Amino acid sequence: MVDATLIERRGPARLVIAAAACLVLVLGAITFVDRPVALFVHAHLHGMSLFVDLTYIPELLAPAAAGVVVWFGCGMALGRPWRPPGMVLLRCSISLFAAVGIEDRLKYAFGRTWPETWTHGNPSFIGDGTFGFFPFHGGQGWASFPSGHATATCAVLAVLWLHWPQFRWLYLAIGALVVTGLIGADFHWTSDIIAGGFLGSATGIAAARVGKGR
Repeated sequence: MVDATLIERRGPARLVIAAAACLVLVLGAITFVDRPVALFVHAHLHGMSLFVDLTYIPELLAPAAAGVVVWFGCGMALGRPWRPPGMVLLRCSISLFAAVGIEDRLKYAFGRTWPETWTHGNPSFIGDGTFGFFPFHGGQGWASFPSGHATATCAVLAVLWLHWPQFRWLYLAIGALVVTGLIGADFHWTSDIIAGGFLGSATGIAAARVGKGR
């Protein structure tokens, strides 16, 4: 018989392994990938509207999540319990809002500059060679890490991945489109996207499993 204590420890162990893998990938991307990718994209893909359009996909999630929460509140007020599909959508909404809240604090804490200059002459790698982290600087020009688009997308997709696995091909496609847009538009560093994906996925997994006893 399998030791129950061992089973209980698998979750935390996996989290530690995943966090360590994320750290290695992020550091590797910062060192070897971020700048070459940003330079390539600026030289060959700059100004292509297709990539910018793909970054709008995650922006649909927040209003949808707000609608789900309001819908749930109205149902509770009327004494109409939700069926399991509705609860999955509620978990997606909770995951999204929690992940975005954490991500906002992390952006301020890390204070990373962007690949491109896009607001109020913000310092950037392409604009003036700025590349680095300026902890607790504040301001939109120092809010690249982690990627909010990747965080929001993975926060929702991770919940759906666990609850409705038959559509995993669709979740992968959506995630790939968002990542393609973020990189192709030079909106984020590769390491930003890795960190945002990990944060969103971790939040989504937690939201999917709350109340399930594991």
